[in-house]
Amino acid sequence: MSLVIRLARAGTKKRPVYHVVVADNRAPRDGRFIERLGYFNPLLPKEKTERLKLDLEKVQAWMKKGAQPSDRVMRFLDAAGIMKRPKRNNPEKAIPRKERKAKEEEAAKTAGAAPAAEGGAKAPKAEKPAETAPAAS
Repeated sequence: MSLVIRLARAGTKKRPVYHVVVADNRAPRDGRFIERLGYFNPLLPKEKTERLKLDLEKVQAWMKKGAQPSDRVMRFLDAAGIMKRPKRNNPEKAIPRKERKAKEEEAAKTAGAAPAAEGGAKAPKAEKPAETAPAAS
């Protein structure tokens, strides 16, 4: 049984409140959980202390037992100074599609020019001759 520390949604329609819970990773998001460790209210301003409440001793105890925090919970723990969140970098998502295509075409041109500069190590692929339609009698 692998344990995960994650958020479970509560509250009403368009007024979310999240419970920080320890659950089996196979359990539904808002379903069965083992223990509640705190809550998170995203509607409150960031400077309010009531926005996030975690029982850090319980969190550390569950992590010693093998519970893995989700990405969002790991952000909370990083802010609390318990766990260091690894830096992520996905620069391709930040670039608009047209610019990405232009960059790929430019990379293809430079990659195509590199073998030619080496002395033409690769032979160009032979193209299929165009098939002719059978003549009608």
